[in-house]
Amino acid sequence: MGGIRGEFHIPSPQMKNDSGAQPAGQCGTWVKEQEGGVFTSPNYPNKYPPEQECIYIIEAPPRQCIDLFFDEKYSIEPSWECKFDHIEVRDGPFGFSPIIGRYCGQQTPPYIRSSGRYLWIKFVADGELEGMGFSANYNFTADPDFKDLGVPKPLPLCEFEMGGPEGIVESQQITKDGKALATEAVDCKWYIRAPPRSRIYLRFLDYEMQNSNECKRNFVAVYDGSSSVEDLKSKFCSTVANDVMLVTGLGVIRMWSDEGSRKSRFRILFTTFQEPPCEADAFFCHSNMCINNTLVCNGIQNCVYPWDENHCKEKRKASLLDNLNNTNGTIIGVTCCVVIILLVVSVIVQIKQPRKKYILRREDFDSTMFQEVFEPPHYELCTLRSAPPPSADLADLAEDFENYHKLRRASSRCVHDHHCGSGPQLPSAKGSRSNLSGREAPATILAERPLLPSTNRRSILVMKHSYSQEAADACDLDDDLEEVPTTSHRLSRHEKAVQRFCLIGSLSKHESEYNTTRV
Repeated sequence: MGGIRGEFHIPSPQMKNDSGAQPAGQCGTWVKEQEGGVFTSPNYPNKYPPEQECIYIIEAPPRQCIDLFFDEKYSIEPSWECKFDHIEVRDGPFGFSPIIGRYCGQQTPPYIRSSGRYLWIKFVADGELEGMGFSANYNFTADPDFKDLGVPKPLPLCEFEMGGPEGIVESQQITKDGKALATEAVDCKWYIRAPPRSRIYLRFLDYEMQNSNECKRNFVAVYDGSSSVEDLKSKFCSTVANDVMLVTGLGVIRMWSDEGSRKSRFRILFTTFQEPPCEADAFFCHSNMCINNTLVCNGIQNCVYPWDENHCKEKRKASLLDNLNNTNGTIIGVTCCVVIILLVVSVIVQIKQPRKKYILRREDFDSTMFQEVFEPPHYELCTLRSAPPPSADLADLAEDFENYHKLRRASSRCVHDHHCGSGPQLPSAKGSRSNLSGREAPATILAERPLLPSTNRRSILVMKHSYSQEAADACDLDDDLEEVPTTSHRLSRHEKAVQRFCLIGSLSKHESEYNTTRV
């Protein structure tokens, strides 16, 4: 931990050396001087008595450290690792501060320098083999960490007296009460005095050190019973500060901050309490605390756990309404009126705004939006055009028509029967497909149409007939074709093709009958 560290101030000639704590009982002598002091073991230079435990805590002024020397006349019972009689030195004000060394035997301990303002020394003697003991001298010297800052100015006197059932201790009191300027280093102390038979509970409400973990530059310390170093209870210089429960009725809060750490701040709530059984005008906190009844439901947690603020909802609501003054009421009222006006205007605008109606016209209908599901087989049966003069060879014409009808029945039976609903059923449709696929050239026939008696006759010219295998497979799906969804424009085009195909078939039938009759 490097000792409890804090900024230093070179003492003025009028300053007393109040560092150190006189051990309880007969634990030797302690002479304090302006720049140091001397302390010894009990009965030195004679043998020290058995069963002794003496603790010495040395505190240097701010920005100074401690040099410790042991006299050559030194004798302590020797033992392995000094487990029996010994001297223990730690770098700091606590028994858990980093240990510097443990010494015993006849060899004088070496020179020791602290890293900060404190040294903790303990002398222990068991019940056997006593020795001469020790004598130690100490003095204060400038801390090398601050050698570039020069001699600091004298610190201003900064002390506060506080009491009552509760109160707030905060660092802002230093500047508010004019104890020190915002640019000066401070070493302030707050003395909190509780009523007789009462103790003090400290709870941190706010805490922040400008230079965290630099205890030489800023810290907050709590003392229990006095401001002496031996009564140091806790010291905070990092990022967290814990609540402290004191065992006496006098608490001291100390804040040290150098010129570059004056933004460090803290705020502590102190509450005085008594131990149970509680008196008639006290409230039991369920944690061995009896606080004053005036602290119950005051909006501040005075107990260790918030027992004093539970079941206080009704009282808190009333206090909130009572705290509303005319200015707050006016601001709230104006804000509510503005919000209501805006809501009314928005509703009126929505009601008055004309609504657009969208009507889908039939001519605007885009038929390409629908997917083409059914595509009829691709075929070109015939076209009508002006016929040439009729041929005189009727026998050749009859033979050509007979070949044409054979081709039509073999290749286009399924298409003609499906669309026209007439014609004989062939035993097998696969045979017609195979025959059709084997054809390499289209049949071209020129015939005379004898349906009209007039001289303006027209002939049927079969130009091309291409029927793919996919179209042939579609002939086997006569029943399924009726269930396939299709669009209106595709269906219309398909119906026209069917009608044209049926018309051609009907004309061919009449022509065949006519030729048979003539023959």
